[in-house]
Amino acid sequence: MSASEGSLGGDEHREAVRQWAREIIHTSYVPMGRPELEAFLAKCLDDVRTACDGPLESARLAGERLVQVHFTSPVALQRTVTHLGTVLPRGARVGQQRLVEVLGAVASGFSGALREQTLDQQELIKKSVLDARSAAETALRSSEARSRAVFASSALGIAVVTLDGVIEEINPSMTRIFRRRTDELVGRTIFELTDQTWLGELTAANADLVRGRVDRYQLETRFTEQHGSHIWTQLSASLVRDPAGGPDYQVLLYEDITDRHMLQEQFRRQAVHDPLTGLANRTQLQTSLDKALEPTHPGRRVGLCFFDLDGFKAVNDSLGHAVGDQLLRAVAQRIQARAAEMGALAARMGGDEFVVLVPDTSGATDLVEQVEAMLAEITRPCRIGSHELSASASVGVVERPVAETDGECLLRDADITLYRAKEDGRAQWVLFDAERNARARDRFKLSAALPAALDQYELFVEYEPIVSLSDGDLAGWNLVRGRTVGAAATIRWDHPEFGELGQDAFLGLAEETGLITRLGRWAMEQVCEHAARWSERLGPNAPIAVMNLSRRHCRDPELVNDVQRMLADSGLPPDRLALGMPEPALFDHEGDPVDTVEIFAEMGIRLIVYQFGDDYTRLNRLRRLPLHGVRVDGPHLAAFADPDGPDALDAHLVRAAAQAADLMGLPVMASGVQDALQADRLREVGVRTVLGPYAGERLAALELEATAAR
Repeated sequence: MSASEGSLGGDEHREAVRQWAREIIHTSYVPMGRPELEAFLAKCLDDVRTACDGPLESARLAGERLVQVHFTSPVALQRTVTHLGTVLPRGARVGQQRLVEVLGAVASGFSGALREQTLDQQELIKKSVLDARSAAETALRSSEARSRAVFASSALGIAVVTLDGVIEEINPSMTRIFRRRTDELVGRTIFELTDQTWLGELTAANADLVRGRVDRYQLETRFTEQHGSHIWTQLSASLVRDPAGGPDYQVLLYEDITDRHMLQEQFRRQAVHDPLTGLANRTQLQTSLDKALEPTHPGRRVGLCFFDLDGFKAVNDSLGHAVGDQLLRAVAQRIQARAAEMGALAARMGGDEFVVLVPDTSGATDLVEQVEAMLAEITRPCRIGSHELSASASVGVVERPVAETDGECLLRDADITLYRAKEDGRAQWVLFDAERNARARDRFKLSAALPAALDQYELFVEYEPIVSLSDGDLAGWNLVRGRTVGAAATIRWDHPEFGELGQDAFLGLAEETGLITRLGRWAMEQVCEHAARWSERLGPNAPIAVMNLSRRHCRDPELVNDVQRMLADSGLPPDRLALGMPEPALFDHEGDPVDTVEIFAEMGIRLIVYQFGDDYTRLNRLRRLPLHGVRVDGPHLAAFADPDGPDALDAHLVRAAAQAADLMGLPVMASGVQDALQADRLREVGVRTVLGPYAGERLAALELEATAAR
């Protein structure tokens, strides 16, 4: 089986060859039958497929062979390139840039072989002309007849031209190529059939020819008609010398390559433009960014604006991707119009993200004014079918001297600044701030490194002692004043760059990225193993392990199974484990955490609600759940450490939470308690247990075991 068949599959490969044969068989006269043609095209397809991940030479040779078997018409090439552009990506992962290179190699091989064939015809014509002039009268007429037959029937435009460049005689193909009558071409110069941009190259090449320095030259030229359409030609010129060997006149052959040139231009455009919106893509943006960052003059500045549509996913989800695509195109057109007025480049980064690159800015103030104008355009209502939609966008804006940045840094800072704009409320612009962006970059670093930190044992669990402030037996807690009754697990990260980090630095990132479930599962395994050892060695005096679950972890459908497995694997009695659950998570509509609470209670696990008292409307529902305690946090607690005592509002809020918990028969735990004065004041309003510096410093599992044993 061939390489192509192995990629596409045998049946698909054969169908691709048959389709190719059907598309080009009538474009040219080919002296072979259908089976021979399909076998020939199969070999060509194999060679082109090989070039997708190997040298381009095999694709170029495939193009040459098409000419060798007489597929020489522009239509044959156009249909071949279009067909290959459709077939090649099916069987292999071919990038857009590589696809363009492979198709370009096919076209290059085709055009090169056709040029060689053209030169051979040119030599034949030249020889016929020389023979006709030097032979006897009878031979002259015979040679002239042959020459005239080639001259008249050639698909190439042929012109006999004086050394001054004046056209003396043309064949019918010249009138077809240039869309002019014979009398409109004869008597004109070849220089009038070339646009100004290409005139210098043609003049120089022609001067060398008529002086006898060279016998031939080739070049591509373009001619623009009065109504603006372009005619691209491959010009091949040969010098005819007189009997003495001096220059006599020229023979020029014009090949119409307009279709091929337009096809290649289309592929080039596709390589640097977004297919949905027509804006520049990442490739063109990078090229333009490199130019914009060249220090062409002192003090040159550059600006980059990173746009992201707000809530665009809701449009796709509610109205469908077809409407979403039309909205993207409408927004892109508005951004493009404004960017063009500014002399800027608008590009689509992907999805609903756009970038505007502004070279040679005059300062942040002017750039921000332009951004505000673009935002006003984006938010203008847009009618799509029967829908009138209003989009909004958040923008990260970076403006700075060229000498102080590079392309990667500029894009990264704009992206991070956009993230800040989203965090600050959306539908607004935010200007780059070095200090805030440094903090945001650190957050991104932590987010990216967190999965590997789990695998590389950089994370570990420590415990904050939980001390009782009073005596009594409440909700299953045997409280003895001054005794360590529990240990609150806290995750630490020994980061190789930032040092030891507390969980406040990265748990929020884990929650945002969805890693919190994996992280929480790992932490719970550690806690169960530690608590099982405490229980085995200290018996009933062992502290109860307390671990808080995040809001997302509470919704994990495998949470109950995981806890059951960990308890069984570690041998930890369920009543020696207390799980903290955030109060809002108990009443989420996603999943059913209330069922989870009841299952845990039936297993014998103690359940504590934290963020208690944030919403008193939930108290009536909380009282129906099998809970074992509540935990209060926040700035109101810190006021109890003030030497003058808490103000009336702080005291009321903490007292109200404690009284509500007491009426529900639940002990209150307070966090962050600093000293004995704060602890006594909290005890007076009903707090039963505390953790923080007053209760003791954070300890490793073995250290906590040793402390509790005393």
